[in-house]
Amino acid sequence: RWQEMVTRSALALKMLTSHQHGSIAAAATFGLPEELGGERNWDYRASWIRDASFSMYALMRLGYVEEAKHFTHWVGRCVEHSHDDRSHLQVMYRLDSSTELHETELLNLSGYANSRPVRIGNDAWRQTQLDIYGELMDAIYLANKYGEAISQRGWQHVVNMINYVCDHWQQPDAGIWEMRGEPEHFLHSRLMCWVALDRALRLGLKRSLPMPYERWDRERSAIRADIWQNFWNPELGHFTATRGGRFLDASMLLMPLVRFVGATDPDWIATLDAIKVQLVSDGLVRRYNISETPADALKGGEGSFAACSFWYVECLARAGRVHEAHFEFEKLLSYANPLGLYAEEFTPHGMALGNMPQALTHLALISAAFFLNRKLSGEVT
Repeated sequence: RWQEMVTRSALALKMLTSHQHGSIAAAATFGLPEELGGERNWDYRASWIRDASFSMYALMRLGYVEEAKHFTHWVGRCVEHSHDDRSHLQVMYRLDSSTELHETELLNLSGYANSRPVRIGNDAWRQTQLDIYGELMDAIYLANKYGEAISQRGWQHVVNMINYVCDHWQQPDAGIWEMRGEPEHFLHSRLMCWVALDRALRLGLKRSLPMPYERWDRERSAIRADIWQNFWNPELGHFTATRGGRFLDASMLLMPLVRFVGATDPDWIATLDAIKVQLVSDGLVRRYNISETPADALKGGEGSFAACSFWYVECLARAGRVHEAHFEFEKLLSYANPLGLYAEEFTPHGMALGNMPQALTHLALISAAFFLNRKLSGEVT
């Protein structure tokens, strides 16, 4: 099912991939607004560790293992170029793996639909976003599973990186959405630190690689306990986006997708239902409610986030709500442009907002289509 749309998405990811370097651009454009006339206008012509890692997962599902190999080599070069000790990665790099992406406002340009300022570069490269280690480690784990075995030098980079996660997972950060306010303790960042340790342990055991097993296993268990103790709100009866908080965030939809919690676990279903009530409108999913999120720190609003909408479809399918997932997925497919491409966000009427084509959107589409197709075919229960 949906072979044409999946192929179009795979082509979009391929076209965003640098043949020379192996990196993947987040999008092909800059300055296209998330709200017409608003200030949320960013430059996405760089390679985010997070988005590129997710893209590798989608491409490997479709059998494109060479791209995965080239990407892991590119990450290795990024590590070599890092300013700090080589256990610490930046959020993003230039396509050639160089490090600095200084943000500049082009005051002589009016912007699309008078949406100002127009920016090139992106100061998020300076932020701490602890989730990137989980996305990257998941991609490395899958690349080893379906492609070539990790090298000795590559494994040493992994060991240094995971030791860094062990030392820093308890600190606040800017989160997946690159908040420009004060750092917070975000559930998604904790979740992905758990993923980093989990996949590193699995890979090390599978390949009989040397590692500080006891320390990594202890920290993995500590993160899991921290999430259940500090990000579950017993009064509300669901998980929350921040430690001891009350509001929701659509990045929480990744909890069952990375196998932290069962897709039919009652506590997760309660969280999914809360997300549906508070963040979903006609199948379109907002990242979060801006008025409830002090760390956002920007003026104006934004549209519904396309990738989160596809994550929502996959969560519905995994929860056994197949008919609802199918209905919402078909509706999302109708919002593609005539070339089968998607931007970062949707207006309430399904029109495009933000930079495009957006890698994160297309890889989420592939993942949702892949699982929903298997569910409808009876390949998974």
